[in-house]
Amino acid sequence: MERETGAMALSARIAAIIRERLIAGAFRPGERLSEQQMAERFSVSRNSLREAFRILTSEGLIVHHPNRGVFVVSPGEADVIDLYRVRSVIQKGVLAAAVPEHPALKRMDTLVREAEAAGARGDWAQVGTLNMEFHRAMVSLADSPRLSSRFDLVLAELRLVFGQLGDGAPLHAPFIKANADLLEALRSGEISRAHSLLEAYLAHSERAVLATFSRHKSG
Repeated sequence: MERETGAMALSARIAAIIRERLIAGAFRPGERLSEQQMAERFSVSRNSLREAFRILTSEGLIVHHPNRGVFVVSPGEADVIDLYRVRSVIQKGVLAAAVPEHPALKRMDTLVREAEAAGARGDWAQVGTLNMEFHRAMVSLADSPRLSSRFDLVLAELRLVFGQLGDGAPLHAPFIKANADLLEALRSGEISRAHSLLEAYLAHSERAVLATFSRHKSG
């Protein structure tokens, strides 16, 4: 039983690493994940890797096609709408628990400054990753590991959405200042203002993503 528990913990750890790399944009939507290469990369047995794949499949982040292999998912427009619906529920709920002195705010401030620097040098893929980390830090204001772990799944899928559309300035540039404004409201304890800013942010972001999807399809 102890050996079995250890194997499960290892697979969960590998799944967590792959999930983090998805959020960071290390894997592309539709990319095939070679079982042999991944097992060698993580220095694990194929059985442990297959269990990690099973976890990620249950989370909707990868898909197994018989006789073809395992692939990173490519979320569609319906997925985008649902992801933003989930974001709205989680992130608006988090605001009720926010306090001006929470340590997560310091992390959010660092991420805003890093995003400003990345935008100045035109590294929009990095801006996208930092934006993900900003909103992850924001959800940690609730001090709920369960909520944070579920929001990580949302972020991983969103990163795959952006991966299909290209990490350009139109998708990411407007949200550098939006994040800074949201942070300022939270630091000042202006929860009602933060709620309004977040609502506008999510609506703008969803429209931008769906419009880009539409352009890609018509192109």
